[in-house]
Amino acid sequence: MENTTKKKDIFDRIMSLPVLNIFEPFYTKHKEGLMYLFFGGLAFFLSIFLFWFMDSVMHLNAVLNNTIDWVICVAFQFFTNRTWVFDGHVETKQDFLKQAGSFTAGRLFTLVVEDLLIYIFITLLGLPSMPVKLAATFIVIVLNYVISKLIVFRKKD
Repeated sequence: MENTTKKKDIFDRIMSLPVLNIFEPFYTKHKEGLMYLFFGGLAFFLSIFLFWFMDSVMHLNAVLNNTIDWVICVAFQFFTNRTWVFDGHVETKQDFLKQAGSFTAGRLFTLVVEDLLIYIFITLLGLPSMPVKLAATFIVIVLNYVISKLIVFRKKD
């Protein structure tokens, strides 16, 4: 029996179940990308739902709506990304705060990008809010992955 020092998370255990274990080699090889897609998908649907709710039910200004949505989704993304996607475990409180700060700073950059897109296309040009939100969100997803992968959760040599 193989002795491994890395503890299996819930997703590893699910993939080792009968029937699903045929996908385990693919899953193991591409785990980071698959986990990013999974949790990114959950964050995407959470963001779209929150934006729709605050737009259609609460009738908030589009930029304010997007910013509130951002705060909620960034908290969700940080904890899922550091726990399951990028294995962002750190030893000290100082390292955790540094990691959280760099994650938030990267997300602040993409918030500005998204808020600008929302402001220009919804507020100034009057385009329908949901298609603009969807397009802006796709742009932000790509930027967030690059920032997380290359800066926030990069492996130290």
